[in-house]
Amino acid sequence: MGLDRRGFVKIVVGGVAGTLFTPVIWKSLDDVSIWSQNWPWIPRLNKGEVKSKAALSKLCPAGCAVKVKTVGGLPFAVVGNTANPLSKGGVCPVCAAGAQLMYSPARVKSPMKKVGEGKFEAIKWEDAEALLVEKLTALKGQNGKIAAINGDETGSAGEVLSGLLAGLGNSGCYMMPGEKFVAEKGVKLMGGSGQPGFDIAGSDLVLMIGADALDSWGTTVANQKAFAATRPTGGVATAKFVYAGPVLNHTAAVSDKFLPVPPTATAAFALGLANLLINAGAVCSAPDFAEYKALAAKYTAEEVEKATGLKAESMKELAALIKAAKAPLVIAGASFGQGAGALDFVAGASLNVLLGRVGGGMTLLPAAPKAVAGAGASDKDAGSFLADVSTGKAAPGVLLVYEANPAYALPQAGDMAKALGNIAFKVSFSTYMDETASLCDLILPAPHPFERYDDNLNPYGVAKPTYLAGKPVVQKPVADCKDPVDVLLGAAAKLGLSLGFDTYADVIKAKAKALGADFDALVAGGIWTGEAKGGSLNLGASALAKVAMPKADDKTLALAPMSNQAYGSATLATPPANLLAVRDTELSGKDLFVQMNAATAKKVGVAEGARVKLSAGKGELKARVHLNEGVAPGTVAVLLGFGRSAWDEFTKGKGDNVYKILTVSDEAGTGLKVWAGSTVTVAKV
Repeated sequence: MGLDRRGFVKIVVGGVAGTLFTPVIWKSLDDVSIWSQNWPWIPRLNKGEVKSKAALSKLCPAGCAVKVKTVGGLPFAVVGNTANPLSKGGVCPVCAAGAQLMYSPARVKSPMKKVGEGKFEAIKWEDAEALLVEKLTALKGQNGKIAAINGDETGSAGEVLSGLLAGLGNSGCYMMPGEKFVAEKGVKLMGGSGQPGFDIAGSDLVLMIGADALDSWGTTVANQKAFAATRPTGGVATAKFVYAGPVLNHTAAVSDKFLPVPPTATAAFALGLANLLINAGAVCSAPDFAEYKALAAKYTAEEVEKATGLKAESMKELAALIKAAKAPLVIAGASFGQGAGALDFVAGASLNVLLGRVGGGMTLLPAAPKAVAGAGASDKDAGSFLADVSTGKAAPGVLLVYEANPAYALPQAGDMAKALGNIAFKVSFSTYMDETASLCDLILPAPHPFERYDDNLNPYGVAKPTYLAGKPVVQKPVADCKDPVDVLLGAAAKLGLSLGFDTYADVIKAKAKALGADFDALVAGGIWTGEAKGGSLNLGASALAKVAMPKADDKTLALAPMSNQAYGSATLATPPANLLAVRDTELSGKDLFVQMNAATAKKVGVAEGARVKLSAGKGELKARVHLNEGVAPGTVAVLLGFGRSAWDEFTKGKGDNVYKILTVSDEAGTGLKVWAGSTVTVAKV
């Protein structure tokens, strides 16, 4: 029987009516609404006056100066602080979720004591603090028996940790590896001292070698503002941006030029560029220029093409762009401290020396005065420390972990977690039940950033000395928590040590005074800035002589860990609301995707959607393949931030942890452990 116009209308209208009146569609929509908006752990706000309070949110590595909106004293939204000259009203996607994360089900609700494998019981604060003092007292004066891992590069809390350990006769205060830690080592190799800074806003050409500066490297919000200022609406761009790295990421996507460079060849790329610039007439007065020139001459266009896959013409075009710029700047690094070595930094920074841009585009930030007497700067990294623990070279009896998650965010993470098991008593100062906290014997819950005092000195990437501070925006924390620094200061007093302060607020006031900053103005959302120091650097030729030219390997692929700030960091799992931004080609259900271009996929015999296993060292990772022509040849790219074994139902068990397959090597001449040059084998599953 045929279908005439009248019959067709009846079917359509009837179908629509049936759909509208069936309860199924409305029940589905209601479920979606509940899932996306009405999580049971988010409190219901009372009606009332909306207030806005300045705060410092250190949920992201750089720390954002924000405004927290409250009703009845309860935070419900976070916006940028327009009065802050660093962020200029911007906020990163992690700190924007700060109000939601304050009520996260992953928060540690009270002090917890381990009573069995994976089992904890809540205890009172006085009992928890007494237990901490008891364990420290037993090992007081025994060097090497008390250690600390610090994950906060910019806070004065590190001074309190260091001062406490020094008072107890120990020197084992270790930093989680980060960009700042590595870059300061690089500056020393170039004959200087201090933290390097980068004036993106004052440059007319910015070359970013592996540094995802607009998403996950440095002060990303300030970087984005500087980038936007060069792109006036309806106007002509006043600066050029070039990204050279393994993946067409968010930074590369908006840059004027993207050059695919494998993560194993960033130093070779920089030295090849130096060779072209010198051949075009670039000279400098650095004492090691002749040595540097001879070294760079080895990195011919042909050799660089073998190492990177880049054609000579692309390199020549970039050299011409740099030569034509009046104020060029080169930034070399890896986002979120992804294991780039000091030599990678030196190779990139040497271009600034060659171009005469030290003190202009690249600056040096002087060491800041200490607030805590006896505190020292740690030049030891947590990865090397735990490697020594695993072999018995280090045997601490007590480990304090502050704002760090080494069981998740160190290369060969499985081995790092096992190493923690060799330490008799472990204490975690953490806001959330993360992977490391779940392995500790005592968990002392830390306040959320909106519930405590904190400070932020020289977040990595700033062009001049910068100091921010924040105070609580709520009268009472959501959980039964205490500031870790207050706990440590209290423990010091009971141990007969005087660090000079009773509270963290007092420490921050002293730090502000030492810098000549106004504490009240800082916690009201202000900022203190100083002057970057001058001075000259050499080109680092003697250090760069140890760089090995990458060689092609048909059996393995270069591994490129990717960061997306919206998906969290080493110390913070993906905020639940941000999971909506994860693409199906990054994570589908519980399956993580790895990315490679079609030629690389053909080389290893896989296709779109194929299930594969990536192996390196003792670790392996299972995933599916997504073909992406924005990935450098011979490279497999994988997103960081997934594969959580702790946290909450929204993130736990989703995907896999890339840190498990990052392989560590000793960097020649620096003493650093590096993993940016990790390679993996890929096999079908």
